[in-house]
Amino acid sequence: MLHPIYTTVLGHPELVADHLANYMALVREEAAEASRRLVGRIIAGVLAAISAVMALGLIGIAAMMGVLHGSFHWVLVAVPGVAVVVAVVAGYYASRPANLEGFEEIRAQLEADVRALHMAGDARAN
Repeated sequence: MLHPIYTTVLGHPELVADHLANYMALVREEAAEASRRLVGRIIAGVLAAISAVMALGLIGIAAMMGVLHGSFHWVLVAVPGVAVVVAVVAGYYASRPANLEGFEEIRAQLEADVRALHMAGDARAN
């Protein structure tokens, strides 16, 4: 007595091929989503680093201009402040905890397939 998976593979190989093709499409979709998240975090990290370096330069320039002119003007705080805000926001986005729950749909599908195989084997044994 053969297990139902063997009779299905031998009797309907096109069903197995379609099932595997659907798995591959699901893997591609999940991998594309994971890579989009990773690229977004990398871009945010680079933006945070560039903005932080730029903010440091602008703060130094603002301090020198303030001392040189002997007066305070709000622009000397606002311009470096914008770069600091951009660096903080981008740094927060880049340093958020990674969502390591990727490929949930694939896991769920594999569990459903294993359950179906067990149920088919149990029904066949009885």
